[in-house]
Amino acid sequence: MSRLRIGQAARFLGVSDDTVRRWIADGRITGGRDESNRVVVDGRELAAIAQESGATLDDPSGVLSSARNRFTGLVTDVVVDGVMAQVSLQCGPYRVVSLMSAEACRELDLEAGIVATASVKATMISIDRPQEH
Repeated sequence: MSRLRIGQAARFLGVSDDTVRRWIADGRITGGRDESNRVVVDGRELAAIAQESGATLDDPSGVLSSARNRFTGLVTDVVVDGVMAQVSLQCGPYRVVSLMSAEACRELDLEAGIVATASVKATMISIDRPQEH
């Protein structure tokens, strides 16, 4: 399960840290504590809110690439069937779906609530993860 700190959640939703804290207090999103006793939210819940809001995310990866069409968002769904996987991302107001090998999907540890970046070049979309995963 992916858990994000309040600051990360706020950045990905395009709201303030205080807004996320209010949502936790109001029960809109569930808060918990990590090993360092910091408040965290569930990535899956965050993905659902991102789908509703359509907030645009900054690319946190720092990856230099020739691809200019990069969309950072939250993974909302992963379907693995045999040797292929279908990965859906909510990237601001855009839903991006990528077909990739199941092996690549497993290597990236893709699951709902994970932050990822779709890189679109010609007819191919590749998915990247920030280094801290």
